[in-house]
Amino acid sequence: MCPLDWGLGHSTRCIPLIRALLMEGCSVIIGCNSTQKELFKQEFQDAVSYIHLAGYDIRYGKNRRSTFARLMLQSFKILIRIKQEKGWLRSFLTTQQVNGIVSDNRFGLHAAGIPAVFITHQLQIKTGLGKWADGIVRRWNYKLINRFTSCWVPDKAGAPSLSGELSHPLEMPALPVRYIGPLSRLGACEAPGKAGLLIILSGPEPLRSIFEQTLLGQLKHYKGQVVLVRGLPLSTTLPAAPDHCRVLNHASAETLQTLICGAELVISRCGYTTVMDLFSMGKRSILVPTPGQAEQEYLAHHLLQQGWAYTLPQKGFQLDRALAAAGKFTYKMPDLAMDGYKEVVREFVEEMRKS
Repeated sequence: MCPLDWGLGHSTRCIPLIRALLMEGCSVIIGCNSTQKELFKQEFQDAVSYIHLAGYDIRYGKNRRSTFARLMLQSFKILIRIKQEKGWLRSFLTTQQVNGIVSDNRFGLHAAGIPAVFITHQLQIKTGLGKWADGIVRRWNYKLINRFTSCWVPDKAGAPSLSGELSHPLEMPALPVRYIGPLSRLGACEAPGKAGLLIILSGPEPLRSIFEQTLLGQLKHYKGQVVLVRGLPLSTTLPAAPDHCRVLNHASAETLQTLICGAELVISRCGYTTVMDLFSMGKRSILVPTPGQAEQEYLAHHLLQQGWAYTLPQKGFQLDRALAAAGKFTYKMPDLAMDGYKEVVREFVEEMRKS
């Protein structure tokens, strides 16, 4: 199991898949960097093995325009990382017997004769440059995805889907595609929450820290109770915060479950894993897409149109106005089946045993 390091969402959405593989009697090896390893160790302890796999280490700018420019400049770096992970896998396979590979958005992790799954909710990658650019990127995306034996999409097959056009493009890749349903390591809440505001931060720097500082400054004027989860598993320090604001560097699945269920409202990024978590729990939210990340910006627009979440941009964000608008927003929670992946994992394990 090898998740991309582009934010922790790729790692956390792999957790239910790892649990399912363990239930099927598989020995799971996770290729990850130190931050991801810390997350997985909190969930699995020594039930899985770990091996270091360098991340893509993508950096964002301080605003939408600079982030877009930096992503374009780092495209060559991404291609280098893909080539490097191919070499890493070749070397790894000389010392380790592997019956199957599950890669969450890491294009280089496939090998001849071994069943290899590619996980993505972005069959259609949004560039922010229009349909012509989206078409070029889709062809490049499919060229890489088609080197795997199958593709798993963490979304429902029919409309309305959580990720909209991202997972349901007009043109599909050539390999078998399975819609495995949304993934979440968290369970449904038993009752509506009433314990104030929960803020969950995530995503690449420096935009994560910029949004954090914006919120901490504005929380001085908020009167209710707040919990802020920073999304920094390796950090040992905490920022200054108002007395009514509890700050955590990281939260385990169990802690996060309690915090989300207890909160009246959640403010978070519009990352797809966060969306799956919140909707699986029926939680009202204010989602703020990472500036310059066209996928999140599209997803925010899609969710707002469906009435599933209140969304707004980070630029000019005002907490008091956002809360007032969310209070008037009519939320409609989507109907989700959250265990469809189990049968797909079971079939994959059978395939590995036959290969």
